[in-house]
Amino acid sequence: MEKELLNQVIEKTKKLIEAPTCCADLKEAASAWLHAVGTVDEEKQTALFLQKLKEDIMPIDQLIGFASSENGKKYFGEEKALQIVEHSNAIKQQGAVYCDCPACTIVEELINLLG
Repeated sequence: MEKELLNQVIEKTKKLIEAPTCCADLKEAASAWLHAVGTVDEEKQTALFLQKLKEDIMPIDQLIGFASSENGKKYFGEEKALQIVEHSNAIKQQGAVYCDCPACTIVEELINLLG
């Protein structure tokens, strides 16, 4: 990986780990990738990290569906679930494909960088 690109990915990966909405298993994958940078395992870990990023990003329609469901209302609370649905519908109308929480925003950027 080109040095400039590598530095961008490292910076965004560190921000992802700190993101309050990043799940534990994605933080673990991000940490594993960071530890592999500069080692013989870097290429393998990059592929695994990219796969995990693609698995964990939340499509906007899936978020709307979950937040609208009874399980979503239980998970977020009714008021917060309604806010999430309203916000998600608004950003979807503006062209959003994914959730815009801090973690998903960084994940989308990393997917675009890692390709």
